[in-house]
Amino acid sequence: MVKVRTEDLLNQFQLELLAGEDGIHREIFMSDISRPGIEMTGYFKYYPKDRLQLLGKTELSYFDDLTSEQKRNRALRLCTDITPGIVITRGMDIPEELVEACNKSGVPLMRSPYKTTRVISRLTNFLEAKFAPFTAVHGVLVDIYGIGVLITGQSGVGKSETALELVKRGHRLVADDSVEIRQEDYDRLIGTAPPLIEHLLEIRGLGIINVMTLFGAGSVRSYKKISLVINLEIWDQKKTYDRLGLDEDTMKIIDVDVPKATIPVRPGRNLAVIIEVAAMNFRLKRMGVNAAEEFSERLTTMIEQEKSTLDMDLD
Repeated sequence: MVKVRTEDLLNQFQLELLAGEDGIHREIFMSDISRPGIEMTGYFKYYPKDRLQLLGKTELSYFDDLTSEQKRNRALRLCTDITPGIVITRGMDIPEELVEACNKSGVPLMRSPYKTTRVISRLTNFLEAKFAPFTAVHGVLVDIYGIGVLITGQSGVGKSETALELVKRGHRLVADDSVEIRQEDYDRLIGTAPPLIEHLLEIRGLGIINVMTLFGAGSVRSYKKISLVINLEIWDQKKTYDRLGLDEDTMKIIDVDVPKATIPVRPGRNLAVIIEVAAMNFRLKRMGVNAAEEFSERLTTMIEQEKSTLDMDLD
């Protein structure tokens, strides 16, 4: 599991560290962020002390109205041994009682110059991405006309060679051989390449090639949302393949069902062009244009017309 520490937030968002420097290596265990408003009144029964705490204008305004003794009490109770940190927004002045409590307990006290809602949004997005469910899939991920296409299949079926042809046709490589996938939302899968093989492509007979060096920076991407899976398999004459495209298959990756198409491979078939057209057809379907359904409707209409003509002739 990925480990996230308070120090990562300092580096990522250029937060100002004001106190509790000894605790910057504290680990953050969840993406939820707490705004301890009711705790400022003294009610700590359900205080989520293991979350990152965020104090905005409302919380600090209430804090300023408390007595000195109440301020020290609230500050000490906010700072526990498992609290990963406290973030102050809007660049506001920090109460001295809170600084003392953070230094005493080793809770990092950080400040951001931005508005509270913006800070919450950025911190949440960062932590959600870090804690997202993760898996790795054997395949190739290519950005084709803005559609993230994951090409899968048995080893040696021609995935990397097809990806190379797609790159030559102007599309962008994301990952070859191993695709690291994170589920950043309930229906959003983001694919990236492992750092060791980023921008690299393995072609049997040639070895490892650097796609960015050969074809330029426009030929690669660091990450891409996976929208379509293309499975390549050796042509099996005994198997019946979909010829109309009415049947929609899916592949489950983590908790998301991704549309999947199976393309049989045999000599003479231009896989790059077929996958390119599959991506374009997928885009059309998302825009409401389905060629298979249109053909089915035409066929149904023609059959009904023929049937009506035949009935009239019989009458």
